[in-house]
Amino acid sequence: MRWLVGLAVSVAILWAARLKDIATIEGAQGIPLVGYGLVTGLNQTGDSPRAIFTVQSVANLLRRFGVNVVPQAVRTRNVAAVIVTATLPAFAKPGMRLDVQVSSLGDAESLQGGILLLTPLAAPDGTVYATAQGAVSVGGYEFRALGSRTLRNFVASGRIPGGAIVEREAVSDVLVQQQIRILLHQPDFTLAQRVAEAIGRLPGLAAGAVSVVDAAAVAVRVPGGQSRDQIMRLIASIENVEVAPDPPARVVINERTGTIVVGAHVQLLPAVVAHGGLEVQIQRQVIISQPQPLTLGRTEVAEVATITVQQEQRKAMPLPAAATVQDVANALNLLGVTPRDLIAILQALKEAGALNGELIIQ
Repeated sequence: MRWLVGLAVSVAILWAARLKDIATIEGAQGIPLVGYGLVTGLNQTGDSPRAIFTVQSVANLLRRFGVNVVPQAVRTRNVAAVIVTATLPAFAKPGMRLDVQVSSLGDAESLQGGILLLTPLAAPDGTVYATAQGAVSVGGYEFRALGSRTLRNFVASGRIPGGAIVEREAVSDVLVQQQIRILLHQPDFTLAQRVAEAIGRLPGLAAGAVSVVDAAAVAVRVPGGQSRDQIMRLIASIENVEVAPDPPARVVINERTGTIVVGAHVQLLPAVVAHGGLEVQIQRQVIISQPQPLTLGRTEVAEVATITVQQEQRKAMPLPAAATVQDVANALNLLGVTPRDLIAILQALKEAGALNGELIIQ
């Protein structure tokens, strides 16, 4: 397996982020939409007759156009049943277009070259807000010929840019009981307090108008008698307030890909690490023994294995207390560790209490 290490090394410097990049206004979130549809025009790469729902859907579609057929007579290799998803933005108006994602529901091999038929998209409450239709772009290809196969990317799903038209406006209200609530993407009490202090310095707000609800929400009380235009300007000012985030100390490890990401606030306490590599190689050999000429002997086939063991000797390396991630990376690089070794060392340091930070293994 080929390992790839991504070691995010950053300096613990406070940097300011716009509030719109780390939080959202309650009531301004989008609504997820989903629908079931058919993609036609496929070149014998659609669902097989085993996909009963596709056969039934095609029969129902033809019946709507006055063509009565029995499902057993339908051949669906040029048709695929798909799930269509999209997100309806807040304050979307009828006539606006949305991008939609299309994914195969049955055993279709590819959606390349397909056309999505008219598909209603509904919200979780069942209300239809948009309809989707158009050519599917899979962003890849797949070609088969004489038993050979060439492909790039996934071709059982795709997108239709601007493929949905909004039919109904979603009701969105960012002002509830004369309050605007800001929802943080990553709940954190320290960040919530900083957000409240930064918003409280905006002109036009009364003293005590901003309060911390909890680690995930900050409430802003809007002065009475303001017009909707004034409220929208206030929200725009709130979105552009700059706040210094306070990310937690975390080490994220993905053992499948060998990716390691270390946060800026991770600290390493004094420790001693000795890590040796043991490599075992087993080689299989096949020996064929032929009988002597003009004899009644038989050809014999035997297998033998050659085992080679190599152990890499490494000295124990003291790791000093590190104040930044750069120090952690430099200390571990002195050991000349591989990605797999680095994962094992970080886990051992956490167990020994020498790693100040949360260890997340994906």
